[in-house]
Amino acid sequence: MKLLRVGPAGAERPALLDPDGTLRDLSALVADVDGALLSDAGALDRVRAAAGAGVLPALDATGLRVGPPVARIGKVVCIGLNYFDHARETGAEPPAEPVVFLKAADTVVGPYDTVLVPRGSRKTDWEVELAVVIGRTARYLESAKDALSHVAGYAVGHDVSEREFQIERGGTWDKGKNCETFNPLGPWLVTADEVPDPQALRLRLWVNGVLRQDGSTADQIFPVGEVVRYVSHFMTLRPGDVVTTGTPAGVAMGQPEPKPYLRAGDVVELEIDGLGRQRQELKDA
Repeated sequence: MKLLRVGPAGAERPALLDPDGTLRDLSALVADVDGALLSDAGALDRVRAAAGAGVLPALDATGLRVGPPVARIGKVVCIGLNYFDHARETGAEPPAEPVVFLKAADTVVGPYDTVLVPRGSRKTDWEVELAVVIGRTARYLESAKDALSHVAGYAVGHDVSEREFQIERGGTWDKGKNCETFNPLGPWLVTADEVPDPQALRLRLWVNGVLRQDGSTADQIFPVGEVVRYVSHFMTLRPGDVVTTGTPAGVAMGQPEPKPYLRAGDVVELEIDGLGRQRQELKDA
């Protein structure tokens, strides 16, 4: 299933995208697309049955905003330097263990919402990423295979980053990762049963129509199952939490000088096979 949330920010309603592209209203069946729904197999089965029976009312998508596909996210856990080609372009050695950092949940916005360039920014960068949404509480998982059984689904993530704040201003990466609007998510949450191999997905990103990133999750240093297993030994992952799994080569930081960092007026588009496409226009904060 492709689950999503539509409507004004803070007042989204749950919806489903049919295979034929028709938007269907789920609000009579479920309160929202959140951890409570994603951990409730019975509720998800009812949604599947209603979708299969063709009884869900259609929504007019004209002018309808698409919000983040998951509500009330507890935490966003991010993995850095998780593609061999990205490590090479930044001059870093592939890490021996996953590099873990956090983004605040309030950085998450819709897939077509405006992204704000922070005040004083000189190095705002792009990063297309596969986002993993947790469906079952995960703690001290023993295997990557078991970890995949705790995944509710997948989505396109955009880990927007300010490299000067992240690297040159001291402390941890947090300052360059948590600026407002720095985490567009969606358009859909595609349930895990529709993604048979998360290591066989193509990721692409364009800036002003120029292809900048073109990679595959097959190039991940730590595959999705291993990432979830590993993180579960350092923090409890709960239904509705999001884990973003790193970006392939092609970020602005890895380009020759002058590096083409983002500015107000730029348009970023990104997509992952089967998971949909995002588009954001950048404006000054």
